[in-house]
Amino acid sequence: MSHTAHIPSHRKPRRSASKLALRAGVAGGVLSTMAVAGAAGPANAEPVTETIEMPALTSGAALSAVSQSVEATQQVALDLELQAQEDAAAAKAAKSAKLAKAEAERKAEAEKKAEAKKRAAAEAKERASRDSERTTLSASASSNTSATGSAGTVVAFLKAQLGDAYVMGASGPNSWDCSSLVQAAFRTAGVDLPRVSQDQSVAGTQVGTSNLQVGDILYWGGAGSAYHTGVYIGDGKYLDAANPGKGVVIQDLSGYPASGAVRVL
Repeated sequence: MSHTAHIPSHRKPRRSASKLALRAGVAGGVLSTMAVAGAAGPANAEPVTETIEMPALTSGAALSAVSQSVEATQQVALDLELQAQEDAAAAKAAKSAKLAKAEAERKAEAEKKAEAKKRAAAEAKERASRDSERTTLSASASSNTSATGSAGTVVAFLKAQLGDAYVMGASGPNSWDCSSLVQAAFRTAGVDLPRVSQDQSVAGTQVGTSNLQVGDILYWGGAGSAYHTGVYIGDGKYLDAANPGKGVVIQDLSGYPASGAVRVL
């Protein structure tokens, strides 16, 4: 029998189409044949045949491509999500580091201020202690039986200056050189001495260093050419504005024996 259908002329032309089979895993396509009879003509007229070949679809490859596309899309979405999480974590870490740095700086500044405050308080306490010590020394010198009268007044003034600085050419009230301190001390007892060491070394009666009394002026160097002066305060000690490193101090004569002494009281 022919592959085409014969349709009589008295019947209405009928179109027949093959079913398209799309199944997963099918490798080829299926051909569909449509036979269309003439609209009019004798019964034995030649049939008109039209054959349409449908393209073959490889459903397995298509599904695989779709699957790969979905996986790629999911991977991109996952990568974006991970990147967003990493960016958020980095931002949070940066913010935490910034806050930690600010806190550390605040603490350091607070500690610095506390240290400065503590140091200022210590200095104020030291000044108060020094002033108190000066007052005590002054009162003690005034009542000392070995430094009575004018000599006691001189020694009291000298001890009240303990701890002051040595500055060449200075004349008080908080810094002195050797001769200005001696001059200021004797002025409190009503004695007007020369300003410089050379003149002070010959301002009174020369006495030997083995027969010293409280209030005697000690000098180092020759009489009339002395380079340093101080005042004997008893017990083998003297008080002077020594040098920039020591300032006004009490020292032992055995450590730095004087060249001579003069007595003006």
